[in-house]
Amino acid sequence: MRFSAVSPYNAAAKLRLPEKVVVYDSTLRDGEQMPGVHFTLEQKTSIARKLDEVGVHQIEAGFPAVSESEKAAVKEVASLGLDAEVLCLSRALKQDIDAAVDCDVDMVLLFIATSDLHLRYKLKMTREQVLEKAVEAVDYASAHGLKASMSSEDSTRSDVSFMADMFGRCEHAGAARLGITDTLGCGGPEAVQYIVSSLREKTKLPLSAHLHNDFGLATVNAVAALSAGAEAIATTVGGIGERAGNVSLEQFVMALKHLYKKDIGIKTDGLTDLARTVFEAARLPMPANQPWVGPNAFSHESGIHVAAVLSCPMTYECVNPEEVGNRRRLVLGKHSGTHIVKSRLDEKGVSASQEQICDIVRAIKRAGEEHGRVSDDEFWSIVNDVVGRPAPNPDCVEKKG
Repeated sequence: MRFSAVSPYNAAAKLRLPEKVVVYDSTLRDGEQMPGVHFTLEQKTSIARKLDEVGVHQIEAGFPAVSESEKAAVKEVASLGLDAEVLCLSRALKQDIDAAVDCDVDMVLLFIATSDLHLRYKLKMTREQVLEKAVEAVDYASAHGLKASMSSEDSTRSDVSFMADMFGRCEHAGAARLGITDTLGCGGPEAVQYIVSSLREKTKLPLSAHLHNDFGLATVNAVAALSAGAEAIATTVGGIGERAGNVSLEQFVMALKHLYKKDIGIKTDGLTDLARTVFEAARLPMPANQPWVGPNAFSHESGIHVAAVLSCPMTYECVNPEEVGNRRRLVLGKHSGTHIVKSRLDEKGVSASQEQICDIVRAIKRAGEEHGRVSDDEFWSIVNDVVGRPAPNPDCVEKKG
């Protein structure tokens, strides 16, 4: 579809983004840190394979130092021979790095807090001690043949000059990537853009961003990070994770592809199947309104909407549902009109007069007001009841809804 020269779509597409954007998906690590979620080894390997099938560039397989079973799972994912690089998380501690070395991963994601709040109450360390720890960790990982990324935890509440100092020292020590973390999801896009652009001026290394969704801004913050010079973004399937979760893989990929005209090579037609696999493994109900992959993402009930969609789906769908592996659903309920009824009857070759169609619509509206969605079985029961008796001749005026 063509849009006018002043279309917002054209304006968004002008946003400057890096030539290469890397998704490193953390479903198996941060996703599993969602309270109550636990993946078995079999589920982890299944999810890893599906992430690889859709073309995710890097997979954060877990946090080996957590337990022996976690370490075994990371090692198993690393041994699958995936096209994606396999990463794992590690504190800036030698024992954590040793566990990562044993897993034979492609990169270790080192992290240490940099906010004064965390230094005082969690680490109980001075800034200089944090700098020493960070450099020692990068040195140790590099000496053991590991590619190391160093991230600052709680970046959006940290002194940017302090982070820049730490990153400079880590770059000198041999880090392969540097990362910021909006640990509490408390930074808006302006804050994220400021932090990333400030650090971008200080280093030539690739920058990553791990962003949480506490204010519902994770996806927009991810775009802000890219526009400021970050190249790698952490995601999780469905945005699951700690508290309010993370950047949703589906939302991020589709926003880049359609709003910013940046296709990063993800096979989007596998996203719905991937999401269902993850939510089932996590024993979580798929939210009906989950963007792109939820059952309501392409559902329509309103009579006006359904009539328009039957004429041209693009009237109320900006993307074909098959593009994300989902499907269109025309739902019957209190807002339904004559167009969907006619369409359903035509599909089955059932003949009905205009008066009978209006009776069917009225019965659907009454049922919808009583209990919401009207099932197919209930619809055909209504049809059989109406079509099987002499049709009355009331005023047949469809309410627009």
